[in-house]
Amino acid sequence: MGEMEQSSDSDVEPPMSSETFPELWNMIEGSNLMNPDLEEALTLNWQAQEEFLDPPFAQEGGNNALWPGAEGALSLDVPGGTTSSTVPSTEDYAGEYSFELMFEQTGTAKSVTCTYSRDLKKLFCQLGKTCPVLVKVGSSPPEGSFIRAMAVYMKSEHVAEVVKRCPHHERAPEYREDGVPAEHLIRVEGNKHAQYYSDMNTKRHSVVIPYETPQVGSEFSTILYSFMCNSSCMGGMNRRPIQAILTLESQEGKLLGRRSFGVRVCACPGRDRRMEEENTRKAPRGERSKRAGAPPENGPEKKLMAGTSKNTEDTYTLEVGQVHLHRLLWCSCLFGW
Repeated sequence: MGEMEQSSDSDVEPPMSSETFPELWNMIEGSNLMNPDLEEALTLNWQAQEEFLDPPFAQEGGNNALWPGAEGALSLDVPGGTTSSTVPSTEDYAGEYSFELMFEQTGTAKSVTCTYSRDLKKLFCQLGKTCPVLVKVGSSPPEGSFIRAMAVYMKSEHVAEVVKRCPHHERAPEYREDGVPAEHLIRVEGNKHAQYYSDMNTKRHSVVIPYETPQVGSEFSTILYSFMCNSSCMGGMNRRPIQAILTLESQEGKLLGRRSFGVRVCACPGRDRRMEEENTRKAPRGERSKRAGAPPENGPEKKLMAGTSKNTEDTYTLEVGQVHLHRLLWCSCLFGW
């Protein structure tokens, strides 16, 4: 009897293998053995799993599709707001709450990973490095307000396009993070409440965090941003200049304040900032010279040799001290050498 049981067990495949499970399920479903309440519960559970696994977004808020964030994140019902516009405004707007941004001054040393230029109103940073942004308001905004960060192209011929990472950095495992969509350029570090959105109409990407009041004794609250693709990457920004737009919005989607600044993601932020500032200082002088009618610095008059004249009728005398040089010059003039 024991031998029969052993041989029969060996002929049976494991019931939960990938090949036999559908057959087993059909057998149970075809019979009347399943409790109707159990069947409904299993069906709902399976549908819930399919919805969770259906990429890339699981929830929707207004006109935005929400990427499933980290466990424990606050659930924000965020309206479309600034991402719904085909051409988002980049004009600064302090609003009634005096919304302001400030940056730490780090200079232009070769070792810096993030530096901000007040003259250019531009942030220079390395790929994936932390960029602290200080947020200040004159008075506390309404409860439930949030701060949204979004990147847009600066030139009019590119402004309607969505700023995305290049395919290489999207697939690079060292730049991937759980709960963050791979194609998003801007990330928030150290904030478990950060949520990433993609507008259903314009497809623009944004990251949203709840507004946090400054700590006691401080005027600012700090947000740690990072930019996950180089400005020069082919298939991504491809050397096209971009701006980051930070907006303070109410829970209903009303714009309370807006600030923008240029961004360049590069290997040497200090060097690039210094070069751009120097080029900007030179440009106004050239423009003033042109408006004043002054000749250009590298024009024809700068190329004239000393002792020459624009008047072709002037006569000059050349003294030669040696006979053979005099004959050589005379022959060259006579025969056109």
